[in-house]
Parts: sequence; structure tokens; C-alpha cells
Amino acid sequence: MWPLLLSAAPSSLALLLLLGEAPPKALAILFSDDECGTRPLMDETATGSRIVGGRDAILGSWPWQISLQVYQFGTGYHHICGGSLINNNSVLTAAHCTKHWMDPEFWRAVIGLHHLYRYQPQVVKARVSTIIIHSDYDKVTYENDIALFQLEKYIPYSDYIQPICLPKAPLTLTAANHCYISGWGATREKGKKNPAILQETEINIIPQHICGSPDWYWGIVKENMLCAGSEHGGVDSCQGDSGGPLMCYFPDVTKFYLVGITSFGVGCGRPKRPGVYTRAANYRRWIEWQFEYNVSTQISAGSPSSTILLTAGLISLYLAL
Repeated sequence: MWPLLLSAAPSSLALLLLLGEAPPKALAILFSDDECGTRPLMDETATGSRIVGGRDAILGSWPWQISLQVYQFGTGYHHICGGSLINNNSVLTAAHCTKHWMDPEFWRAVIGLHHLYRYQPQVVKARVSTIIIHSDYDKVTYENDIALFQLEKYIPYSDYIQPICLPKAPLTLTAANHCYISGWGATREKGKKNPAILQETEINIIPQHICGSPDWYWGIVKENMLCAGSEHGGVDSCQGDSGGPLMCYFPDVTKFYLVGITSFGVGCGRPKRPGVYTRAANYRRWIEWQFEYNVSTQISAGSPSSTILLTAGLISLYLAL
């Protein structure tokens, strides 16, 4: 099974190899199970408070939250989807986010962002070098709605920028595991304007047998998906939140884990129509395989012609960050 690989130019790793320099340690295309899922600026004892609907997130609340943006001629970059930082140069998002923009040269990731239109000093912008879409992604059923964006540069961690943990196996969730979603998506169904400040809400995981029942989603929620929201509606993700994280806190290890990737739903906040998320734990091995595959791909791409392609991409004025 080969991934659908869209590459704009060799990554920073390939360029460093061409120049004869050693790449930074974290560019080993791996993710750490130890240094992840923490929020340096937040007091985790406060995670127990319930949130009804959405509210403005505090700066630094979700340091792995990414804004994935597309360049449009004449108007510049626009927020399209959310994403989750999983290491120093990789972002996990939804495959359907690439529906209209398959070329990585049009994309950039904005990390450490709080206000969508006001970039504070902690914000880092990075162009996208490669987009990997799951080869079995189904545009109709949203099965395997997952994609990996690799960035052209190394992103250092800070109080405002951290990776989220990826589960090695399906996680057992209890009342002690408070779960949240975040994003810059619409705050109501058919909303025409995205909120400027990152929004967050606490959310309930809905059992599969309930979410797939006849008066809910009638069996369309598959084993690689999960539902989160409320039976009565009012708490949900919406347009613009796609690809963003559904994250749960595990007090025994004091870490947040990526439980789901925002995928689809019927409307926004409707009763018995919660958001449906790609079940992240079921794709850990797929993600690891992409890292292994791309190491060899990037090294083999290290040729003079690759350098020319990279240079040509960098001088495209409309892609300037």
C-alpha cells in the first residue's frame, strides 16, 4: 500500500544532506512519547471545569494547535483547516482538507497562533514541503480521513509550541479523562465569519453503539471513527475546524493525547448529530510508516536537480511568508 505523496520540493533534511551538514536531532522524522502532550503555561488542575458551547482559549492553552492556510492570488493566505503538531516538522490533519488544494506549494502552517489575524512574537510560519494522504481515503464515506503535512523547516519547541502525544493503542476513557476540541471554525451553522481568537470547548465522547443507532447516524460511523458532542447538541466542531484535534487529558501521566481528528458531521451542534472524528489510535502504525518511507525518499531526492527545484520554489514571490 503506497501513500499518495505530493511533494513541492526536498525537505530541510534533504537540503542539509546536500550541503553536507548534519540535520538537527529532531529532524529524525520521529516523534517522542516522552516529550509531548504538556502545556507549559497552563495549570492542569483546572481541566475539570465544564464548558458549555465555546469560549476564547487562553494564550498557550493548546500549543500543538496549527492553522493550515492556503495562498489565494490577490488576497494572500487564508485559514482553511486545523491540524496538530506531532514533532518538530510534521502536522497531522484531515485528508479532506486538501480537496481543492493538492499542491503543497500553496500551503503554509502557522504554529503558536492565538489570534488569527494578529501574529504575536511566539508565532512561527512554515511552508509545507510534502502532503501525504492516506491511500484508502474515501471522499464519500470519509473513511481514513487523515493526512500528514511535512514542513520545510525545523520548528523549535517553546512555552507556546509543543507536540501532542499520539496513542500507541486505543485508549480507555473514563470520567477522569476530560476531552476538548479547539479551532478557528465557525461558531454556528452556516456562520460566514470565523472567530479571530482560538476557540475551545470541553466535549463528551459518545459511545459507538449510540452514535451509530438509527436515530443518530444509522451505521455510517465506522470502527476507525468516533463521535463526540452532546445528545442535545450545542457543543460541536464546525466549518474551519476540520483537521483539528480532539484531545483528552490523562491525569495518571499528566499528558494530553490526540484521540481524534475533526472529520465530518451533519450541520453544526444539532441534536443527535455530533461531530465525527478520525480515531487517531488506529493510525499510529500508518504514521510511523510514513516517517520511515519519507526518510529514504528525501535522501534519494538529494540531487542537483532537487536543489534547482527548491531554489525555484523559494523565489516564487507569491509564496512569500
